[in-house]
Amino acid sequence: MRTVLLVEDEDQARGYVRKVLEKLDAGFVVAGEAVNGEEGLRLIGSLQPDLVIADIDMPVMDGVELLKAARRDGFEGRFLMLTCMSDFEYARQALEYGASGYLLKLSMEPEVLRANLARIETELAGRDRLKKLDRVWSTLPAKDPGQGATDHPDINRVIVYLEEHYQEEFSLKRLAELACMEASYLSDLFKKKTGVTLTQYHQRLRVEAAALMLRETAMPVTEIGERVGFSGDSYFIKIFKRWTGATPADYRRKSAT
Repeated sequence: MRTVLLVEDEDQARGYVRKVLEKLDAGFVVAGEAVNGEEGLRLIGSLQPDLVIADIDMPVMDGVELLKAARRDGFEGRFLMLTCMSDFEYARQALEYGASGYLLKLSMEPEVLRANLARIETELAGRDRLKKLDRVWSTLPAKDPGQGATDHPDINRVIVYLEEHYQEEFSLKRLAELACMEASYLSDLFKKKTGVTLTQYHQRLRVEAAALMLRETAMPVTEIGERVGFSGDSYFIKIFKRWTGATPADYRRKSAT
């Protein structure tokens, strides 16, 4: 089950969201509740929920400030914002800071919430896969590949796509469509959020997969290079050595000792 923190100053609205979550039975359970952003931030630190559903307009600390503060503290969970019609500018700001979406409090339909939860579950599953991948990456004596999952859901969507299609050559146009961004903006934002370029990230995924095969199989180096997407031995060896400091053959030999 995924855990949810509700941050809403209106008792009636908070109770309604809680009841809808219970009735939907979508794999999300309320783990805590707060009545303002300041209290919510403390609970985020102690509970580390998978999802925070927060009102944008609250006393003490509003939802956007809560989101920004949580990100500064390193919180990687998702945010879903509750808003009124007059809060759309704040909702736009929340999306810019990586909120997964927003819901209109006065006309919230259970199925709309269900759709948002399904999308957020996909994002969380991608985050979990990336964390596992990061643990494998940490075994390679290579340059810093970036931080894996980021605080921006659209960038995370691109990362998951690259992870699932690393054997293929990627199209910047396709990735831009996936993220609903201009291609040049996506390239800049990806570098800002991960610390590496799209090409570097793509190469790193291939090298990680190749390293795993070198350690755990007796497959020939040429075949491994082809399986992870490299078109020729020389290019495969060049890129592999760039990231690991060793040729594939040397890496296999060192891993066996």
